[in-house]
Amino acid sequence: MTATVMYLGELRTENTHVKSGNTFVTDAPVDNNGKGEAFSPTDTVATGLANCMMTVMGIKAQDMNYEMAGTQAEVRKTMASNPRRISKIEIVFSFPELASIKTRKILEHTANTCPVLYSLHPDIEKVVSFNWK
Repeated sequence: MTATVMYLGELRTENTHVKSGNTFVTDAPVDNNGKGEAFSPTDTVATGLANCMMTVMGIKAQDMNYEMAGTQAEVRKTMASNPRRISKIEIVFSFPELASIKTRKILEHTANTCPVLYSLHPDIEKVVSFNWK
């Protein structure tokens, strides 16, 4: 088992990672009858893509002796209706350390082959950009 999810009421869930015991809460967004006081379930999908891309880049960066600590990602999720769904995820990565052209190309390719990217429906538009120092 990977995780457990408990419905807390008022459109809120508590999610627990079984192995570590770490938790996070989700709320329905304000535009969908919720309080919007935490990540919505669709927010977790969009940020999950950024997390996955950053993680696989981090793995590759370790192999290449490139320091990624301090790298940030800005995530923007766009929703569509009929049916309500994620229509677009935009991610902008900003790297604090200089990198060679070769390192940049390798890390960008690595990000664009992460498991979450391959798992998302092809109708979801994904726009990813990389800002290098």
